[in-house]
Amino acid sequence: MSHPPGPRPALPWLQPGQPFPPVEQAWGAGDPIPGLLAAGGALDCASLERAYASGIFPWFSGEQPILWWSPDPRMVLRPADFRLHPSLRKELRRGLRQGRIEIRIDSAFEHVLRACAGVPRAGQRGSWIVPPMIEAYLAWHRAGAVHSVETWWDGELAGALYCVNLGRMVFGESMFSRRPNASKIALAALVACARAWQVPLIDCQQDTAHLASLGARTLPRSEFLQLVQPALAAPAPPWQFDPLHWQALFEPSPSSHPPP
Repeated sequence: MSHPPGPRPALPWLQPGQPFPPVEQAWGAGDPIPGLLAAGGALDCASLERAYASGIFPWFSGEQPILWWSPDPRMVLRPADFRLHPSLRKELRRGLRQGRIEIRIDSAFEHVLRACAGVPRAGQRGSWIVPPMIEAYLAWHRAGAVHSVETWWDGELAGALYCVNLGRMVFGESMFSRRPNASKIALAALVACARAWQVPLIDCQQDTAHLASLGARTLPRSEFLQLVQPALAAPAPPWQFDPLHWQALFEPSPSSHPPP
């Protein structure tokens, strides 16, 4: 979105519980920090739910106040578009056949969250999952809105991701690996669940080459929000992994792209 000529309005400072500004007011491509919408507020469950339902998410480092973002365009992954590359498909099938790979959901959520906190985002020296974020998402997990999808290899946690779930909408947050491809397997498991549960979209927030290689693409924010709203109104899935979910991944979807 382009802004009219002249000084950029000051970044809104929110009081706890105060409504978020319209996402159209987020800084755009011509501003110093594209996607930044507001600062301040609180990380309680109600504020987080209002934010995600409006296409807004928090992201800040330890020395900063709470910062709220709504980038345009938005990186998303349609489950039907996920690219399970041949080498990963082969490794996953072999590990499942040998009984070495097991997918668990929410069995070690706090461990997963703290492990992800040790992984900086691209372009950052430190983690954005600072202690206030950890406490906030632990509370939101206890309230039932945040989940971990975990890859267990030979009985040990090898990698995982965590995500937010509202209705039938999934918002990806972060992942980590202690073994090559373990986080990709967790993402593949999430996609398999999303296909089985008829989740239309996984929000990836940031545009990265890695996500693009797996089938994610950008959408204009307005189109993203149009897709989010009906998904929010649908009932949430059960968040239990059934090995039969793999069939939804290994069997090509009619609308999926052919393997690269």
